[in-house]
Amino acid sequence: MTLEPLLDASPAIQIHVATVIPAALLGAFILLHRKGTPLHRLLGKIWMALMVVTAVTSFFIHEIKMFFGFSPIHLLSAATIFGAWQAIAAARRHDVATHRRIVRSIYFGGIIIAGGFTLVPGRIMNEVVFSGHDMVALVFGLLVAGAAAAIVLSARVHRAA
Repeated sequence: MTLEPLLDASPAIQIHVATVIPAALLGAFILLHRKGTPLHRLLGKIWMALMVVTAVTSFFIHEIKMFFGFSPIHLLSAATIFGAWQAIAAARRHDVATHRRIVRSIYFGGIIIAGGFTLVPGRIMNEVVFSGHDMVALVFGLLVAGAAAAIVLSARVHRAA
């Protein structure tokens, strides 16, 4: 693992990574803990702000140029921004089911799916995570898989309740 590719990257990529990593961790924490508390509301606002900044910065990242400098991942960014607005509106209406569905979709699409694409060979985060020691890559992969499994289990537990 080396931070050199990230340190050599554009400011947009650096800001993007600086907001998405805490968003991924904070989002997992929020999804796995009690809902509706003052702590949930506070952390949810912070998470939503991190996700919106992450999505906005993605529009300044043009590593994969497919359509006028943009790629399909930018569709996830637009969906994240729109979803954030909808999730906040649902929470203010006390529409918990809609809020929960949207937030889980934002986390799954914006963190898990988009994050997975950043680990494809040739991308900066692939170089950061997988260069050097194989043990670091293994531990990172296990952490990501564990977080994804925890979220899936959390969703199943909440549906059963």
